[in-house]
Amino acid sequence: MSEHSPAAGADETNRKPVVAIVFGGRSSEHAVSCSTAASVLRAIDRDRFDVVPIGIAQDGRWVLVADDPEPLQLTAAHTPSVQGETTALLSADPGARELMVFAPNEPPRRLTTVDVVLPLLHGPFGEDGTLQGLLELSDTRYVGSGVSASAVMMDKALMKVVFAAAGLPVGPHAVITDKEWRRDRAACLDSVHSLGLPVFVKPARAGSSVGVVKVDDAAGLEAAIESARESDPKVLVEAAIAGREVECGVLEGHGADPARASQVGEITVTGDRHTFYDFEAKYLDTDAQLSCPADLPGEVADEIRRLSIKAFDAAGCEGLSRVDWFYEPGRGLTLNEINTMPGFTPSSMFPRVWAESGLDYPSLITELIELALERRTGLR
Repeated sequence: MSEHSPAAGADETNRKPVVAIVFGGRSSEHAVSCSTAASVLRAIDRDRFDVVPIGIAQDGRWVLVADDPEPLQLTAAHTPSVQGETTALLSADPGARELMVFAPNEPPRRLTTVDVVLPLLHGPFGEDGTLQGLLELSDTRYVGSGVSASAVMMDKALMKVVFAAAGLPVGPHAVITDKEWRRDRAACLDSVHSLGLPVFVKPARAGSSVGVVKVDDAAGLEAAIESARESDPKVLVEAAIAGREVECGVLEGHGADPARASQVGEITVTGDRHTFYDFEAKYLDTDAQLSCPADLPGEVADEIRRLSIKAFDAAGCEGLSRVDWFYEPGRGLTLNEINTMPGFTPSSMFPRVWAESGLDYPSLITELIELALERRTGLR
């Protein structure tokens, strides 16, 4: 943030809204979040908004970082992380929305008033309702879903319960809790065997395909579960669905308007290095091809958009979500998951599908901030 940004004593009536971009975090998706922040810092409309970049270090410290996207870019040769010594803290006083900074060997000082937080955090301690709860306590507006939707949609097992109750199509799966695994491992394995093979084993509360393993042989199942448990003691095992992976973006409507669905995109993993859309294929390789609009029958694409909005509403989402589907010609649609803070680089699916729908990347960022500024506070 520049020295000319609003600070104590500034004219509050004529200033631009101040957007705190919060990224990094304590989850295994720290580097992905940094890369997302780099893209947003490059594209956000500086004529309309003042920007404060705040990184959350892997040890949980909130750090005021330089407004420079280059060190935050994720590449095959560079894994970014939040660094710095100047602590940045939002006031917990409801309505104050003050950002305080604490530099070594300096007295604390008020930097600015924050109008809206853009939380670009993926995974636990950011996308799962924890940060949203903190912002709710201080009546601070923010982009994206609230506490309950963020928490439930982060837990893929609970997510399926909500979707099934709403009459949305979910695939066969089994849930293995920490206590069940420690108490009766054989019974847990039996519950998974009923799904058949292959299966996907994944941490229930992680994202970006971190810790996900495809299991083709029963002999590899136990090791895959143990691997997933390194990221989350609660594990979800899903029967593999031999369908096309298609995705739809949803944006909240302004005021009382209904939510809006984007064009449908499709992911195709090419080459022989990846058997599914894993972390490396998503962020480090060019083997994953993203096509938008997807080559689908018109009635199928319309149904995906309709059901994506239904899923968004059933989950109580706000702001934005990416809804992921499997499409099997002749068998129909299966809802895979909702991501309440999807990947947000210009090449990520969510911005891509909205660009194809007429909303380019900078305009999409502005739209999300404006939706957040409409948000009512103190009424959760």
